[in-house]
Amino acid sequence: MQDALMILILAGGASSRMRGADKLLERIDDQPQLARIAQAALATGLPVRVALPPDRPDRHAALRDSPVQVVIVPDAATGMAASIRAGAAGWQGAVMILPADMPEISTQMIVEMVGEHRAHPDMILRGASGTTPGHPVIFPADLVPLLQNLSGDRGAQPILAAHAGRLHLVPLPGQAALTDLDTPEDWAQWRAQRGE
Repeated sequence: MQDALMILILAGGASSRMRGADKLLERIDDQPQLARIAQAALATGLPVRVALPPDRPDRHAALRDSPVQVVIVPDAATGMAASIRAGAAGWQGAVMILPADMPEISTQMIVEMVGEHRAHPDMILRGASGTTPGHPVIFPADLVPLLQNLSGDRGAQPILAAHAGRLHLVPLPGQAALTDLDTPEDWAQWRAQRGE
């Protein structure tokens, strides 16, 4: 299993800036964003886990017909590290961290990242827009135990900082690696740019 790669979709956030709405349930191409990104990940043929908080039944419902492995994160409210820690638990191979709120990430982009991982299995691979790092991020198998022991509210930033010499950026089209939409205004502007 050392050469195995799993996609971990982080969907434990509170959507606190959406003023009552849930950004992961915003509809894109007639499906909730959470279902869309799960489908994009599953289309690679790789195993997919989704880290979910216990108190978001609508997110669970959005994945009801999806063959992802749902991981419940009781302490999701403490920050991204809790979701990463729970989602990576027990995994022996490499892990791709994919935030669920990235509406422009496609299967083809994920496949491109996977191809880079196959070519450079010992590197930390990070999706980028030009030279600006974003997501997804692939951690090689030897660093996954560090993911399984994360704490705090900085996600995997401490691991990235400690192993900066192993980081390799993978340019993705446009702003896809950086586009996450946190407010109703963000969503409205993004939809307007798409001509919706």
